[in-house]
Amino acid sequence: MLIDITRALGGYLHEVFLGNADWGILIGYVAQILFAMRFVVQWIASERAGRSVVPTAFWVFSIGGGLMLLGYALYRKDPVFIIGQAFGVFVYLRNLQFVIRSGGQGAPA
Repeated sequence: MLIDITRALGGYLHEVFLGNADWGILIGYVAQILFAMRFVVQWIASERAGRSVVPTAFWVFSIGGGLMLLGYALYRKDPVFIIGQAFGVFVYLRNLQFVIRSGGQGAPA
């Protein structure tokens, strides 16, 4: 199974660099990586603090990844994905607004 995944990924990367790939899907992958980074940032901040915290960077990654995923959802014309990402981006922006109002400090979870 891992060999099949590696072959498929290698084939896809080959297409990307030769110019035959669908760039929308590549953007979707980058968006997903950016969106996943929010959890890495939150985990590291919590480990350092010794308690659960939500740093400002969590919301920044959430907004960036969410907007890119919303763009990808629009590209794919997937109404379920579009609604989910649009609502999520609204929530992330609202939370960042709360962080900014409180002086830029992420609050404990």
